[in-house]
Amino acid sequence: MSPAGTFADRAADLGYRAAWAGIRTVPPGITTPVANLLADRALRRRGKGVVQYARNLRRVLTWSEAGPGTVPVTPAELSDTVRRGLRSYARYWLETFRLESMDHAAVAASAEANTVGLHHIRDAVAAGRGVVMALPHSGNWDVAGLMITREFGSLTSVAERLRPESLYDRFVAYRESLGMEILPLTGGHASVSQQLKDRLTAGGIVCLLGDRDLTSSGVPVTFFGEQTRMPAGPAMLAALTGADLVVVHLTYTPDGWHQTVSPPVQLPGSRLAEQVRGGTQLVADGFAANIRATPHDWHMLQPLWIEDLPPERQAALQQRSGGRERR
Repeated sequence: MSPAGTFADRAADLGYRAAWAGIRTVPPGITTPVANLLADRALRRRGKGVVQYARNLRRVLTWSEAGPGTVPVTPAELSDTVRRGLRSYARYWLETFRLESMDHAAVAASAEANTVGLHHIRDAVAAGRGVVMALPHSGNWDVAGLMITREFGSLTSVAERLRPESLYDRFVAYRESLGMEILPLTGGHASVSQQLKDRLTAGGIVCLLGDRDLTSSGVPVTFFGEQTRMPAGPAMLAALTGADLVVVHLTYTPDGWHQTVSPPVQLPGSRLAEQVRGGTQLVADGFAANIRATPHDWHMLQPLWIEDLPPERQAALQQRSGGRERR
């Protein structure tokens, strides 16, 4: 590791540790206005992430069944949605640093009272089936995870390793303190996919983020009328284990959280490849409908659509896709 990398890693670790230790001791009446001011400042500075966020939200706001770009949106309307989105994202981080010290029973009860479709998960669990919850980067999924673990006893998810390792360990410990089982995406002692299949076969609940995967294994989908890739994992696990696949969406209320759980997605076709491709597109369609309703609570500040990637990255993805099709 380079000295610069070491310094950056240590600075990130210290920053997160300070936030976890300090924010929970400051009243929300102080932290929330400060977080909003910082979000508004980020909007004015128009950094790379904010510009990309605006591009992403423009696609959401201008899309209709008639096609992409068919709904007129003024610059003021887009700017207001970006502002609300950045404030929503700042709220997520405030809650992350504060949630461990909050009353977990009260948080879970509040979240459950504002959840629509939770019976779909109850029905599957009662029948002994596993459940795959696919959700985008929206709202606060740690609050939803806390609610699920208190209602059903457990939830398994996967975490990408962060740098430095101490920061990754801190996030894992945080989510485990909420009752979740967190498996490392890489570097574990056993295959993460096999562990997830084992949990589902035993009737467990698996929660996976599913709105961004630009690796060679991502499934091509149409999302708001344009091409991108999403992870194969949710549909693949459901097809292989017989678990129910539900699309979950998380948003905020002024003083709490709102969750929706879809009916089980019916995987199309009979062959595994058909079920994974078709199921992933159905998940993408579910994401789109939910995000369109509350775009400001979707926290996607990274390039998502293929068109936004550098030309060399687009070419690499096209080459890999072509290779798989020929095989």
